[in-house]
Amino acid sequence: MRLVPRGRGLGDPDLRDRLYELLEHDPLAYSVGSRFIQLIIAVIVLNVTAMVLASVPELDARFDTLFSAIAVLAVIVFALEYLARLWTVAGHTQRNGSALSDRLSYAFSALGIIDLMAFLPAAIVLATGRHATLAGLGVLPFFKLIRYSPAMRSLLAAVHAERRALIGCIVILIGAVLTFASLLYAIERDVQPDKLGTIPQAMWWAIVTLGTVGYGDVVPVTPLGKFISTFAIISGFAMIALPVAIISTAFAEEVKRRDFVVTWGMLARVPLFSHLSASEIADIMRLLRARTIEQGEVLVRRGDAASSMYFITAGEVEIALPSQHVRLTDGTFFGEIALLHKTKRSGTVTATRKTRLLVLDAQDFHALIERMPTLAEHVHTTAKARLADSGDLAAAELAQAEQEAGPPV
Repeated sequence: MRLVPRGRGLGDPDLRDRLYELLEHDPLAYSVGSRFIQLIIAVIVLNVTAMVLASVPELDARFDTLFSAIAVLAVIVFALEYLARLWTVAGHTQRNGSALSDRLSYAFSALGIIDLMAFLPAAIVLATGRHATLAGLGVLPFFKLIRYSPAMRSLLAAVHAERRALIGCIVILIGAVLTFASLLYAIERDVQPDKLGTIPQAMWWAIVTLGTVGYGDVVPVTPLGKFISTFAIISGFAMIALPVAIISTAFAEEVKRRDFVVTWGMLARVPLFSHLSASEIADIMRLLRARTIEQGEVLVRRGDAASSMYFITAGEVEIALPSQHVRLTDGTFFGEIALLHKTKRSGTVTATRKTRLLVLDAQDFHALIERMPTLAEHVHTTAKARLADSGDLAAAELAQAEQEAGPPV
């Protein structure tokens, strides 16, 4: 596949648009964009692994040249990626600003700073020759995975959404540290002046105790001090549980929201549901269940009873009919005609690559069209329209099923 047409230079807007699509948009599986992401992730993993191993003196002495070569490779790859993103972002932001403002917006964004820090400190260290410091910077490229990991992006979005509550937790924690540190300072300053002679010294004990770490280098020795410590330990459980509960709940909601948006967008593009209202689509989404099939796995076989209809969210399947083979990809659906006419499957469906599906069971399908007159009317209208097309997959399915069933009696 040729990404750069012959005779086009860096000033060509079409080239910039195509490169932007490659860098920024979520690519389909097995596409050039997917391979590019795999390359970047491989370089990140290789670089981080090399820098971790380089911190071991024996390995560093033996493989110093290899570790340095990996660091140089990573700096070059990440620098080229950063420059490409900086160049292609012009004209592709939500703001209708100039190319300079678009590039500055990317450069000072969170992801832009992460992309810059992935190679700039390492490049400076390589230039100055301080290789020991280079190993310490090896973790920085790891944060580039945020761009390619939906889970990490969802976690950051959850933290950002609950930032006010988390700031409140920090304020409460600081107040608890100051309170318990002041109490223990007042109680034990004369008994342990070297460890609890000042409030800042007592704050170390309070932080360790509230964090339930139990470091043990500073402990109260008076009965009253131990009594205060008991309350500090109990309060520490709440100090940990509160932010964990906030983040975990927000993370779960963020994942649900992301899945909801993806599923909503897919269903809204399906002709069968495109005319429905938002509440009706939401009603359908609650009945869907996700399923993933691997490459080469058979989903249904010819002659099976029709128990579900399927929506392809990512991937590709091949339907082997007696007279033809049909391939369906992202956003398409199949199986609804057999459900409507209650016939057996006339083709075998096999995944040509790893495929994610949304499944709507037959019982739920029939219940939906019974309680949604507009959906039922649209289903039958769509079915008639598809059956009128002789080359349509649904027509082939139905004709084959009727042939297997034999003439009506």
